[in-house]
Amino acid sequence: MLPLLDAVPPIRGRRGRPRHKPRHLYADRGYDFDKYRRALWKRGIKPMIARRGVAHGSGLGKVRWVVDRAFAWLHQFKRLRIRYERRADLHQCLLELACSLICLRRLRTAR
Repeated sequence: MLPLLDAVPPIRGRRGRPRHKPRHLYADRGYDFDKYRRALWKRGIKPMIARRGVAHGSGLGKVRWVVDRAFAWLHQFKRLRIRYERRADLHQCLLELACSLICLRRLRTAR
């Protein structure tokens, strides 16, 4: 999780210097470890991680469904669901093409 967090590009937003880290990090029960929570607090990121052994209904699903929906859209494209390309640049190109097609379809139905 931490190398992925380090790879986050600057986040555009309001005027001024762009943020290099998110304010909050939403994660599921698989990341419920104290070492992750401590590392996030040290970086100034508030961890919003579901606790293990606690009944569902923490409210994180209201935020995480956006990511799950995006993965479902990307899995419509078989070459992204099952990674055939060995080269990372080809996979990245196909991923960007798929995102462009998804946006195009959403814009067509928004009229």
